[in-house]
Amino acid sequence: MEQVANFFSHLPVTDPILIFSLVLFVILIAPLALDRLKIPHIIGLILAGVILSENCTGVLKRDVSFDLFGTVGLLYIMFLAGLQMDLADFKKNTKKNVFFGLTTFYVPMVFGSVSSFFLLKYLFAHTTPDFQTIGNFSFTGYLILASVLIASMYASHTLISYPIVGRFGVTKNSAVNISLGGTMIATTLALVILAFIVAMCKGEVNATFWLQFVISVVVFVLIIGFVYPRIADRFFKRHEDSILQYIFVLAMVFLGGFLAKMASLEPIIGAFMVGLALNRYIPRISPLMNRLDFVGNAIFIPFFLIGVGMLIDVRSVFSSFNSLIAAVVMSAVSTLSKYIAAVITRKTYKMTKEEGLMIFGLSNAQAAATLAAVMIGHGIQIGVDPNGLPVYLLGDEILNGTIVMILVTCTISSFATEKAARKLVTQQDQLDEKLSDEKLADRILIPLYNPDTLNSLMELSILLKVDKSREPLYALTIANKNAAHLTSEEKAKKLLERAAKIASATDNSVRMMTRFDVNVTSGIVETIRENHITEVVMGLHHKNNFADSFLGDKTDNLLKATNQMTLIYHAVQPVSTIKRIVVAVPPRAEFEVGFVKWYDRMKNIAKQIGANVLFYAHKETLDQIQILAQRKKFGVPTQFKELDDWEDFLVLTGEVADNDLFVVISSRKTAMSYNPLFEKLPNYLSKYFNKNSYILLYPDQFDEENPESYKTV
Repeated sequence: MEQVANFFSHLPVTDPILIFSLVLFVILIAPLALDRLKIPHIIGLILAGVILSENCTGVLKRDVSFDLFGTVGLLYIMFLAGLQMDLADFKKNTKKNVFFGLTTFYVPMVFGSVSSFFLLKYLFAHTTPDFQTIGNFSFTGYLILASVLIASMYASHTLISYPIVGRFGVTKNSAVNISLGGTMIATTLALVILAFIVAMCKGEVNATFWLQFVISVVVFVLIIGFVYPRIADRFFKRHEDSILQYIFVLAMVFLGGFLAKMASLEPIIGAFMVGLALNRYIPRISPLMNRLDFVGNAIFIPFFLIGVGMLIDVRSVFSSFNSLIAAVVMSAVSTLSKYIAAVITRKTYKMTKEEGLMIFGLSNAQAAATLAAVMIGHGIQIGVDPNGLPVYLLGDEILNGTIVMILVTCTISSFATEKAARKLVTQQDQLDEKLSDEKLADRILIPLYNPDTLNSLMELSILLKVDKSREPLYALTIANKNAAHLTSEEKAKKLLERAAKIASATDNSVRMMTRFDVNVTSGIVETIRENHITEVVMGLHHKNNFADSFLGDKTDNLLKATNQMTLIYHAVQPVSTIKRIVVAVPPRAEFEVGFVKWYDRMKNIAKQIGANVLFYAHKETLDQIQILAQRKKFGVPTQFKELDDWEDFLVLTGEVADNDLFVVISSRKTAMSYNPLFEKLPNYLSKYFNKNSYILLYPDQFDEENPESYKTV
């Protein structure tokens, strides 16, 4: 007992190593302890903050470290929300986003203003019934001003439960995107209200105030919307080092937060806008995205949630009846108004109950902007009481009620979001099964030889993978100690290790295979046969002499010996910097066995990197592609243009621009879509498209139910 007493006598903990260790154990234990109770992890972290804070056990003090990490975590949440938003869906549902944003702002503003007016009037009557002075405001004017400020706290919301959406893999759902778009609109309007009230209290609201505000916001939007993408494009093209890329992204995020602050907006708006600006430069399945998710969800975001819990002083609420009344009213009005806004949106656009619940779950939590508003309001003195003590725009009861409201709304938000996410992910799995006419196995083989092309080949292979596939990537090197032109055993090992490292950064595994063979082609073919490979991704052959063919003898022989889909990739820039995919499709390609399969693979790439797609094909072929596009939504803007005659192939030189990925659907000589003009493709590609990234794609040409139908060497 004496040791326990001695321990508590030295609280709060001040040793930085012990503080960090305690926080890490909380982050580790909270999810494990709550899994059995089916309570969202987020609630566990907030409750842990409540228990460990000075307001409860006093183990930890909310010092500058929690402020720093908490700020980073909050910006991280908003940044990831913008980064993972489906921009194509956002553009397609702009009206829905705006409608929900305005609805989830105005409904809480109306309910909140009315309820807060009577709440404040009640509190005022029981605390300081008489003023000596109220500054420049009448009593009613003061009540209205404070009521509007409280209502703006209800109108804003923080995406506390967004990590739950990411954990269940439903970030691309339209309800999630509507919620994210609405968050940006509602929170921005709420923060404008906050800035307006602060200026009114200081007597600064005039034409100059509004002019400066509008100009600063416009400049901020222009910098984030136009300058940021150009900087990112140049940086990602020049630097492939993963650490540099990660630091670059973080620097851009926090600079964006600071620029937002300079523009009289909250930093969270800046972080969200930066996420939107960098959205298309960071594919959803990429080493960089994996690192951003990992560090944020492992360290920064949990720190923020624990810090939120440390703000809550349960004793002060229950020690004051007025604080308890404020907490109940504020929690009820905030939750009810957000629920009504979600229901209105769901019924207006005939969405499912699960989608409506998701919208409510994401939009109900109060934290960031709410904290900012209440702390600012609590610091604005508007008069003095009869005893000469200062009276603030928002009193202690409102401050305590706000802290409880944050805990209540975050709890409801987490439960609602997790419940909706579980149902939506089940529905999505069923939908995927209905839309799929074939088994899309994706055993992708990457023959490795040239270290310079390894990164680009692995990057493309990862993007090609079918969603939720658990198949590893198959990396192959052909080695022979006695043949100088083949890969040495030591070099082969290094190539495979590099490939495995790249894949592991995206949570993908690699089956590393080294084959000893005197013939590269036969080694690859036997590997395909033994491992039931479905796709081969290769780098473009580098000609060693004038007599070499464009593809090289090894690739030519491989195409003759196999029928698997083969992609020959010529990369001049990272795939993340690609803005559009231009696909040239030959006539009768729709009759090939692999038609649907290569379409799905192009869809995968386009969705991951957020690039627009343009198809060029003969009218009949184009009709079939459009049917596929209607049945299997691309998720990105897609255009269709006719290319009636393959003789006109060179017209595409005027269409394929810088930052385009040019995909040519070719064909083996025995296939139905083969055209003798394909013999000119190597010359065209090397002469006219050498400065572009391009893929020469040979579709499957066997029945997947009979994989043994391919030829042998």
